[in-house]
Amino acid sequence: MNRLMKSMVIGGLTVAVVSGATLVGASQGTSTGGAAKAQSKNLIVLIGDGMGPAQISAARYYQQYTKGASHLNLDPYYVGQATTYADRGEDGDTVVSGIVTDSASAGTAFATGHKTYNAGISVSNEDVSKPFASVIEAAESSGKATGLVTTARITHATPAVYASHVRSRDNESAIASQYLESGVDVLMGGGKQFFVTKDEKGKRTDKNILPDFQAKGYKIVENAAGLNALTSKNTKVLGLFGNSHVAYVPDRTAETPSLAAMTSKALNILSADKEGFVMMIEGGRIDHAGHANDLPTLVQEALDFDAAFKTAIEFAKKNGNTSVVVTADHETGGLSLSRDNIYEINIDLWDKQKHSSETLAAALEAAKTPEEIRSIVTGNTWITDLTDEEIQQIMAGDGSSYKREGAYNAVISKRLLVGWSGHGHSAVDVGVWAYGPIADQIKGQIDNTQIAKAGAAILGVDLNKRSQELQSKYVYPKFKVSRDNEVLYPAEALIKALGGTYKGDKATAKLSLQKNTVDINLTDKTVKLNGKAATSTVDVDNGVLYLPLSTFSQLKGTTLKWDALSERIALR
Repeated sequence: MNRLMKSMVIGGLTVAVVSGATLVGASQGTSTGGAAKAQSKNLIVLIGDGMGPAQISAARYYQQYTKGASHLNLDPYYVGQATTYADRGEDGDTVVSGIVTDSASAGTAFATGHKTYNAGISVSNEDVSKPFASVIEAAESSGKATGLVTTARITHATPAVYASHVRSRDNESAIASQYLESGVDVLMGGGKQFFVTKDEKGKRTDKNILPDFQAKGYKIVENAAGLNALTSKNTKVLGLFGNSHVAYVPDRTAETPSLAAMTSKALNILSADKEGFVMMIEGGRIDHAGHANDLPTLVQEALDFDAAFKTAIEFAKKNGNTSVVVTADHETGGLSLSRDNIYEINIDLWDKQKHSSETLAAALEAAKTPEEIRSIVTGNTWITDLTDEEIQQIMAGDGSSYKREGAYNAVISKRLLVGWSGHGHSAVDVGVWAYGPIADQIKGQIDNTQIAKAGAAILGVDLNKRSQELQSKYVYPKFKVSRDNEVLYPAEALIKALGGTYKGDKATAKLSLQKNTVDINLTDKTVKLNGKAATSTVDVDNGVLYLPLSTFSQLKGTTLKWDALSERIALR
């Protein structure tokens, strides 16, 4: 997308958007380039996905009123708050401001120090995107051990931004394959389905890649017993604790490890590296419970995350050479801890739901009678007086993709006296907590890109250098597939990304790179390479010229290769 300078106002600040880069007020400090002197040997980043201010307050209130705990483990380390907005982007045919972010764009910001569009995984916001290196990739290239731990799929957006690059977060099979190349030592979460084939209850259409991980020395574990059996001698680990996401806290069995247990084991393994380590720990399902509007489950997920933080902070204090930073990618659900003009919340009911609403969704959809709905609700909650009106509300669904599950949660939320603005994200600022040298660089009101910049600075690693290395290997273009199943690329954008020039109008186009030229007559679609007739597909779509990769290979004088899985062009 070609972008002229645009501006808008966010929270009273004028925001300039220049070719996809967003600048808020003055510079936020450390740049993404130039290795500084290391201040910490290790860095631990914790991300509470979807964990806005109300989610934190809800977890704290629950602790206070049901457990007698005066504060969360996080509370003493609060240093400020971060903006979360993304770059401008596209949602179908609509151009969106990016003020409301998703996990991919927010993750790209706090992992790489760069803004991008919603759905982009550590790539720039261009028709031919370039990859941005994360602090984990920069640390990996400097010899440090690295790890990613999450309760979501390990291929989900937040872990993905640290060790993969794709134009769309939905390309999780590519993300899994890129992890194999990444060098990341410890990978723990759910998402087995993106490592195995459809015949094995997976999503891959090519092959099972678990043997490839084993061939590279990864120990594969799939339950709590396997996790517990690991030692620091297992320097490479792939933990897959669910075919999709790791089960919610209230739905777990003894076979499913907690986030704290995964964190503890990962720290044990990574801290054995003499060069130090960098790891990211995500409470991924806080977000999912927020999307579903399931408050009781959300609170349990937030406390699971807070327990993992306790494990991390205790390690950091004992180690003495570790920085810790905690934030969120965004808030989810527009949670409000009050509703209906009632000055009360029924916190004594917040622990009366037995399992998450996710476990009820199929049964609720299958229910044929009011009696079946009543039985399902009574079996999972404290409610013995479900009204006819509430039953009809559930049976009608809430009009969203959550259907009857969403309506069930609406009934529960009203009884709990909490509210939601919807099932999506919101644009509110999120908290920042920190310990160690990194804390001085992220105090007060910051942008989420400063998390990456500060992390790189305290580790003494160079994000720009690592990005340049990645950009010399790959570009990530928009593309289209012709009726003949040929992949075609936007000519002007790609030739410029390769370092060439483009001149054209409605009738002709000329592409030049090094000493080679391609002239195209757009009327009769004839092509000349260096003045001689050549064969090439010529496609004009909405005024944009598309050409096959072979044409660009001829211009460059080398063979460019299309990686169909990762949807990228290998430059060498």
